[in-house]
Amino acid sequence: MTSEIEFDRKMLEALVCPLTRATLTYDAKANELISKTANLAFPIRDGIPVMLVDEARKLE
Repeated sequence: MTSEIEFDRKMLEALVCPLTRATLTYDAKANELISKTANLAFPIRDGIPVMLVDEARKLE
């Protein structure tokens, strides 16, 4: 189910990759937080980032 809730970009400043502790970037088109160092994309569901490695998508 897709949500209309917008991600709070200020939250991005407090979040880091759970694997590498590196900063994340926000991909608005895919509604994901990207960890370039871990090559993972963490989904944002209902405006809440899901920071679980098991839920992350591997980047190619």
